[in-house]
Amino acid sequence: MQLAARIHDLSKEYHLGGETVRALRGVSLDVPEGDYVAIMGPSGSGKSTMLNLLGCLDRPSGGSYFLGPDDVARMSDDQLSEIRASRIGFVFQSYNLIQQLTVLENIEVPLYYQGRLDASDRRRCHELAALVGLSDRLQHRPAQLSGGQQQRAAIARSLVNDPRFILADEPTGNLDSVTTGEILSLLDKLNRDGKTIIMVTHENDVARHSRRIVRLRDGLLQSDERLREV
Repeated sequence: MQLAARIHDLSKEYHLGGETVRALRGVSLDVPEGDYVAIMGPSGSGKSTMLNLLGCLDRPSGGSYFLGPDDVARMSDDQLSEIRASRIGFVFQSYNLIQQLTVLENIEVPLYYQGRLDASDRRRCHELAALVGLSDRLQHRPAQLSGGQQQRAAIARSLVNDPRFILADEPTGNLDSVTTGEILSLLDKLNRDGKTIIMVTHENDVARHSRRIVRLRDGLLQSDERLREV
C-alpha cells in the first residue's frame, strides 16, 4: 500500500533558557494512503510537536520525514511553503478564519496564496461549501456563524487544494457534543472518500472515530492500536 507519510527516528529539541527540552525522542510511524490516525497523549507528550512537524510548520532536529516520495526534512523554506499550500490541509481548534472575510472568501484563501482563482476554482469553492452544508451561509462572516459552522468552513478551506492529507488539531475541542458529532461525521465521510486524516485529540470518544490510535508519552511512541483496516 502506498504511504501518505513516513517518519523514522524523528526527534525535536528546543533550547529554552539554557535548557534542552526533548519534545520528540526518536518516533517512527508509517501512515498509509487513506488512513485515519488519532494522536493522543498527556500534556507535554509531543502531540503538537509531531503535528507541527507533519505539517511542515517546523523542522525536526533529527530523523527523516517523507511526504509521499519526498524527503521533507531536507527541503528549503520555499519548498516547505509550497508543500503546505498544495499538499496539506489544516483544521485547527480555534478555526483560524479571517474575521473580515465572508465564508466563501475564507474558503478561497489558500488559492490566493497560490496566485490563482479562476472560474473552475470558484466552482470548487462553492462545491466544498455545499459539501460541508454552508451553501446558505456563503456571504456570512465568521462572527455570524456558530462554532460548528465555523469549523465546517475551516474544513472546506482545508480541502480547496485537494491536499494529500488533512491535519486536524483538536478539531472538536471548542464544540458541544451534538456539534462534535456532526464534525466527526464529516471527517468520517472525508476519510471514506479517500482522504488521509491525522488528528490530535485528548478525547477517547473522538479518537474512536479513527482507524488507528497512536499514543505518545514523554516524546516517545507508547502504543499504536489499529482499530479498522484502511
